[in-house]
Amino acid sequence: MFVDEIIVEVYGGRGGNGMAAYRREKYVEFGGPWGGNGGHGGNVIFVGEEGKSTLLDLRYKRHIKAKPGVNGASKGMHGAWAEHTYVKVPLGTIVYTADKSVKIGEILTHDQELIVAHGGKGGRGNIAMATSRNSCPDYAENGDMGENLKILVELKVLADVGLVGYPSVGKSTFISVVSNARPKIAEYPFTTLQPNLGMFMVGDESFVLADLPGLIENAHQGLGLGIRFLKHIERCRVFLHVLDLTREDPYADYIKINHELEMYNEALLDRPQIIVANKIDMPGTDLVLKKLEKQIGLPIMAISAQQQKDVDKLLYKILETLREAPKIIEEEPSELVRDYIFKDEEPAFIITRVEDAFELTGDKLKVIFDRTDFTKDEAVKRFARQLRSMGVDDALRTEGAKNKDTIRIFEFEFEFIE
Repeated sequence: MFVDEIIVEVYGGRGGNGMAAYRREKYVEFGGPWGGNGGHGGNVIFVGEEGKSTLLDLRYKRHIKAKPGVNGASKGMHGAWAEHTYVKVPLGTIVYTADKSVKIGEILTHDQELIVAHGGKGGRGNIAMATSRNSCPDYAENGDMGENLKILVELKVLADVGLVGYPSVGKSTFISVVSNARPKIAEYPFTTLQPNLGMFMVGDESFVLADLPGLIENAHQGLGLGIRFLKHIERCRVFLHVLDLTREDPYADYIKINHELEMYNEALLDRPQIIVANKIDMPGTDLVLKKLEKQIGLPIMAISAQQQKDVDKLLYKILETLREAPKIIEEEPSELVRDYIFKDEEPAFIITRVEDAFELTGDKLKVIFDRTDFTKDEAVKRFARQLRSMGVDDALRTEGAKNKDTIRIFEFEFEFIE
């Protein structure tokens, strides 16, 4: 089964908690804090794999979770960092946010890695929390939560040359006789239900050709299979436009297919296109070929894929065209864009007034909240100081908060004290 688009949810591992401990040892008069830091959580990483050609594995793995970091321990021992979770994906995989508003990254080479969910940072132990004002803190930090987001994983076949044309014009036959690819071949429309890749060797040089499912008229509007596979054409540097000389009007087919490419993406018509007239071994095709050459007004390569007639000439023509064809440059995501997605340029906190309380939310507030160990009084006091330094107290007064009003911060409730 060919799967080229799927939505999955990824979870970076949570960081390990820091530990609050003290050094009590004979002959050591001032032991001080001795709690280690927690280890960082694991990342979810996609890895390029040449042997894969579909995203089928992700269909049965909709939730991908990385391991959490190990908690810190006494005697100043830091927790181990968690191992990353690696997921193998085919080359040509592109990762977007679920609404496809931002491109996170893509994988184009074997063993290339792309982090799709970062693990949380490990919490600090009380060794790291010690300051000149508080040389022996009675608290430590909890580890940060890892990134959790829904992503759209899309596959665009990586090929130098793309075979385009109506169904049953001989594209699959051509790729089967000149490469090791073995696509399904039959005399009915839409035999090819998924892109087939073939590696071609011409002398000492090689290129990859993709047999894409046949287009039909109005494919860009959803008819046939074309709309599903048009995106795979975008990566091809050269198009091999195959025409069937035995069809009623090959010239009309040529015009319609080019129109579909234009309606999907006008830039596709700027790519080099080799026109191939197939099935010259059939009777009566000589006159059809001459007429077609006059109508199109461009050079046409005439072959018989079934009998492998003039196929070698076509391969050398493809190689010659590829040498001159420009490389396709796609926009790369920037780290600034990624930071904007996952850290969000929002206020540090948001105050919402409800019937019986004031509710505080916000991503930055959530980070501070999650790091706090509310079982320790000293940690709670530190949390209150952090809120004050963020301007929460002043903002609450502006919103009308009075002494002993209820302040709800996520799942905890506090009293506002003047």
